[in-house]
Amino acid sequence: MNRGSTENGLRWIADAYNIGFSLTLSEGLSPHELLCRVGAEERRIVPLTRSAAYELLLRDEADDISDLDFLDWEDEAVVAQLTSGGFLPAPPDTLVRAGSVAGWAYALEELRCQTGTCLAALSDRGRAFRVHRNAKGFSRVDYAYRGDVVTSFEPDLPHLTNGAPAQVALGFVPSGDEPGDAAFLRFLESELGLYLPWEETEAELAAVAFT
Repeated sequence: MNRGSTENGLRWIADAYNIGFSLTLSEGLSPHELLCRVGAEERRIVPLTRSAAYELLLRDEADDISDLDFLDWEDEAVVAQLTSGGFLPAPPDTLVRAGSVAGWAYALEELRCQTGTCLAALSDRGRAFRVHRNAKGFSRVDYAYRGDVVTSFEPDLPHLTNGAPAQVALGFVPSGDEPGDAAFLRFLESELGLYLPWEETEAELAAVAFT
C-alpha cells in the first residue's frame, strides 16, 4: 500500500480501501457539519479509529461485544456511548468517519455509502465531490456546487454522464494509465492541492452509524 504523502496526497485511498470506498470532500464545512448534513444527530457522533469502525461493520449481531478487539467491554461509559450512537448491539449498515483538511471536510466510508445522496446539501458553501468504488470495482464520481449537482459520471467512461460532461464541468480527462477512480483522485490532488495523511485517517475521527 502507498501511504499518504505530499506526492501521493489522495490517490493512496484507492489502494488502502481496496474492498470498496467513498471519499467525500465538502468545501467550507467542519467534520461535524458534514456528518449532520448526511443525517447524523450531534449527540450520536463518536470518535473511532478506522480499525474500530471496520470491526463494527463486519461483526455479526450474534457476536459478543467482548470479541471486539478495540473495546474494553467492562468500560460501561464507552459501551453506553456506542449503544446510544447506534454502533451496538447490531452492526450498522453504514459508518461514516469525518475529518478536515485545508478548508475542506472529508468523509471516508468503507463497503457502503451514505453520503452519495446528500451531495447537494454538502455543497451549500462551495464545491463538494464524491469518489465511490463498490466491491465489484464499479466507480462513480459526483460533483456539486452551491446546492446543485453539476455532474455524475463513471471516471473510466466519462461519456456515461448525468449532467454536464466531466471535461466541461471539471476539465477531467482520464489517461487510461490507471483505474478511473485513482485517476480522478490524482486530478483532485492537483486541482485542489490537498494532501490527506494516511496516519490521520487511521486514527480517531468523528464517526456516525446509520442502520
